[in-house]
Amino acid sequence: MIKAVIFDMDDTLYPEYEYVLSGFKAVDEYLISKGTFGFFNMATHLFEKGERGKIFNQALECLEVSYSKDDIFNLVSIYRNHLPTINLFPDALQILETLKDKMPLGLISDGYFKVQQMKVQALGLTNYIEKIVLTDEFGRNAWKPSPIPYQILSKHFNLNTNELIYVGDNESKDFITANQLGWTTVQIIRDSNEYKNVEATINYRAHFKIKSLIEVLEIINSKI
Repeated sequence: MIKAVIFDMDDTLYPEYEYVLSGFKAVDEYLISKGTFGFFNMATHLFEKGERGKIFNQALECLEVSYSKDDIFNLVSIYRNHLPTINLFPDALQILETLKDKMPLGLISDGYFKVQQMKVQALGLTNYIEKIVLTDEFGRNAWKPSPIPYQILSKHFNLNTNELIYVGDNESKDFITANQLGWTTVQIIRDSNEYKNVEATINYRAHFKIKSLIEVLEIINSKI
């Protein structure tokens, strides 16, 4: 029987694309105050083309704006430290509302600690989730697929491994460790997800694949 549900955050509970656009907007507002216009549209265009890693540099170059390494560092800092404008997926809000009074909920999320903290705050996740583990708080070696966050949740809830279920989106790291520990694993597949096309070997795959988080209820009921 499932007695606790643990969620991933990015692209599982909310669209990470929204966070990216929110960050671009924060940077754009700063640059406008300095007399540079057009960053938001250019950065968004580059992101939608599939560019990753050096979008700030590329956008400024496309806008013919000179910059230094310190300028880029400053823009990255603005991006990472802004309070994002993001919203839960409708099915995420529904499943959280449904489960919060029925069983304890947890969260495991990778990413820079301050960034993930701001996302948790913007999404109001503490209203639903009892134990939130932001892996960066324990160092880069605690990021998934490290067993550390899963062990923290197991200890916190004091449940047998077959009583825990983990719901995530990224087949390359979300499920391998939970599988090894004996948890039930579920992959949410959305058209907008950044890692929807990742292909992994069988031991990295989730036990279940779903298209709506509401289907988690069926999986829980099947384990009774």
